Amino acid sequence: MTAAAGRGSTTIADKAVRKIAEGAAREALPDSMVSRPRGSATVQGRRATVAVRAALPYPAPLSDTARQIQRHVAERTRQLTGLEIPLPRLAVTGLESHQVASVPPANEPQGAGAAQRRWWSARRVPTALLILAVATGCAAVTADVIRVHTTGHAAAPWRAYAVNWLAGHRSGDLGTTVGALVVAAVGVWLLVLALTPGCRRQLTLLTAGGPRESVAIDRSAMAALVKDAVGSVDGVEAVRVRAGRRRFTVRTRLAFGERETALRQATEAAERTLNACLLRRAPRCRVFVTPAPTWASPQQAADDEPFAEKGPTA
Repeated sequence: MTAAAGRGSTTIADKAVRKIAEGAAREALPDSMVSRPRGSATVQGRRATVAVRAALPYPAPLSDTARQIQRHVAERTRQLTGLEIPLPRLAVTGLESHQVASVPPANEPQGAGAAQRRWWSARRVPTALLILAVATGCAAVTADVIRVHTTGHAAAPWRAYAVNWLAGHRSGDLGTTVGALVVAAVGVWLLVLALTPGCRRQLTLLTAGGPRESVAIDRSAMAALVKDAVGSVDGVEAVRVRAGRRRFTVRTRLAFGERETALRQATEAAERTLNACLLRRAPRCRVFVTPAPTWASPQQAADDEPFAEKGPTA
């Protein structure tokens, strides 16, 4: 049998890990994607740090797609290399517009016409908080009751105090009223969460695959697209976009050119971008153009130009 010192060791090069990560990223993306993912990797002992640069399919929920790619790259690279791979860094280099398969979100009803509504949130955080609070209280009471019956000791001071306090206060007392109002407010809050869809940051899109398909895009991604489109208008030097669920507000600063022309072109660019996203309910778009401090109208610039060229007369 070969001694442990003579068995040798296996070293995986950074280039090999990078190639595997790039291949894993290609597996997570649709086959119709034109651009190829690019990556980098650094191996230190049994641990490797991976970064990937890739374009994402559009329209699609960008945040969910990014998280899916990150998880797939980490799991696939870990499986093929045996190294410890933390969640890789993903840099989105662009968006490629084409028809992509979509995955319905959690808790999305699958009946006819379900895709016409907003996505329903799973409400994991409120549910977890409620379960944690109720489970903690029940566990504490149960543990104290078991302790009393098995050991013969008196009830815990906090339970005895709670029973005495409840026995000594009537329904009209201030403390009882405040407690009832708090419980009622929590109940109303839970009803609102149960009856409203949530997912306010995502806008659903039209799909060609029927009512069983559901695709959404984040409002932040929509704001970035509108900002890029308006920013390409001649004379516009700064753009701010506020993306609401029903309205997009675009505020621009004009450095040169006609204000009316810039307003018309910016409005057309914003509306064209929103229409190209195929939203189920197109939001209204309001565009404001504010001249920069150094802005001058073309007529004023033309009037001042001869004096600047001729200079002062004798």
